[in-house]
Amino acid sequence: MAHTAPGRRERKKAATRQALETAARRLFLERGFDKVTIAEIADAADTAVSTLFAHFPGGKEALILGDVQEREQALAAAVRNRPTGVSILQAVRRYLATRGPFDTDADAETRGIVELVVATPALRTYARTLWTKCEDTLAGVIAEQTDRDADDLSLRLLARFILQVPDLTGVEPDPPAAMDVAFHHLQRGWPEL
Repeated sequence: MAHTAPGRRERKKAATRQALETAARRLFLERGFDKVTIAEIADAADTAVSTLFAHFPGGKEALILGDVQEREQALAAAVRNRPTGVSILQAVRRYLATRGPFDTDADAETRGIVELVVATPALRTYARTLWTKCEDTLAGVIAEQTDRDADDLSLRLLARFILQVPDLTGVEPDPPAAMDVAFHHLQRGWPEL
């Protein structure tokens, strides 16, 4: 099946979404998350508040942290598309290493956003919620990859523990090292994965 270029409507939607994200990041980094309103973001992106909510139903938090579907898809792809010889836990660890406070190659703007998220209780709570909403998806893809039942308590526990790691280790002085400690303990508890 041939891939077709997005139509005009899809390109306009993508451009509007990008303008909203760019305006939000700029305003949040300049003034702080709590000092920026939805109306100010919409105005800076030259769009209506209703358009902002159409693209980001999660509101201000979603403008910075995205939505749960993006994370679910990325987590599932990290597990499904892992190279031969890479365990499920290694694949998830590698994926998380590219996110937020664990990405040691992040540019200055991304580091600023990470600092903003860590310092803003509403953003930390939203990020934690996004991760924990991925529990069923992560348990399901691990079950699929290991020929186990998706309701296997062991897999649901593992998924829950993994998805707590970003919140718990992301605020440590050295987040990548803290994540290494967490995955070391997870590996000991689920050595076959």
